[in-house]
Amino acid sequence: MAARIYQPAKTATSSGRAKTRWWVVEFEPRSRPEAERLVGWVGSPDTEQQVTLRFSSREAAIQYCQRRGIPFELEEPHVRAIRPKSYAANFLRRV
Repeated sequence: MAARIYQPAKTATSSGRAKTRWWVVEFEPRSRPEAERLVGWVGSPDTEQQVTLRFSSREAAIQYCQRRGIPFELEEPHVRAIRPKSYAANFLRRV
């Protein structure tokens, strides 16, 4: 049971960054999903794949995994590059 620790990125359809401040711990799947023969639903006996844990800091997420002996992979977030410009820069003529 390995886990992945990451900080989610901003969604493409939203300008807000409300859910990007949390650090998330998700467990890697143990088995692949299979189609059930009678009904045709796709499912897996792995219930840990459904669990998502949120932490306020990276250190808290790492400590959680270390206390429980869970091997984890840490993904560092991409740094957001903010390029300030004035409103008038939208109308500058470029040649």
